[in-house]
Amino acid sequence: MKKISLILALLASSLLAKDYYAKVEPYEMYNISSNVGGEVIMVNESFEGQILGSKPYILIDSSLDKKELKAVTLKLTLLKDMIKANNKLIKNYEEIVKRKQENYNRIKDLDIKSQSDKDREFYDLVSSQNQYISTLKEIDNLKTQEADLTFRSSQLNKSIKDKTLNAKGKMLYKLEVKKGQVVNVTTPLAKIADISKAKLELFLSYNELEDIKNKTVYIDGKKTSYKIEALWDVADEKHLSSYKARIIVKAPKQFSKLVKVEFK
Repeated sequence: MKKISLILALLASSLLAKDYYAKVEPYEMYNISSNVGGEVIMVNESFEGQILGSKPYILIDSSLDKKELKAVTLKLTLLKDMIKANNKLIKNYEEIVKRKQENYNRIKDLDIKSQSDKDREFYDLVSSQNQYISTLKEIDNLKTQEADLTFRSSQLNKSIKDKTLNAKGKMLYKLEVKKGQVVNVTTPLAKIADISKAKLELFLSYNELEDIKNKTVYIDGKKTSYKIEALWDVADEKHLSSYKARIIVKAPKQFSKLVKVEFK
């Protein structure tokens, strides 16, 4: 009797288990769009369908960026030298103003000094103060120019970097541009696949959701240690009344094949 009960229980369990079919897909697929504008000067079509190394698969012309960056770098060097020289002038003007202020303070109340002598000392002091203030303003102006050029240098470096496209360790799934094509910001360039692992996406009915994450996953009839990695709580907009589930698995030798998935 016990054996019959056990057989009936196993039979009921197998009847409740539902088969699902899922396509083995790359873990992630990236649509690469251009961050910059320019002419495509190299497209390595031989890399399509291959795992990428350190070599770029697309190059966008960056010659003007590099020329401008060279000019900006030179201007920055000159500006820094000018700021350094003006800082030395400031120290000299500080000492000059200090001495002239002392001289003027010493004679301004002396009766033996004529008013014209006192005025001359005063005007000389004010002139030095104005030179000091003017040099401070010049330093501030130079620092503003330095900040602007530093920002422009960062922009150019990023632009040059963005015009060399590589994705080491990823697969170049598809190229979207040809050599000689002029691209703008947001122009599609390529599709890149992360095939370091794979994912199975399937759609479960509401009745299947209870304790589904704790169930054993069988793939093509074989027991595995895989578990559901993500389960959507909102029904899918295309697969009505079904809930999307994702299982992460090891990368297979061949992607895109259908596998049977069971939960027991």
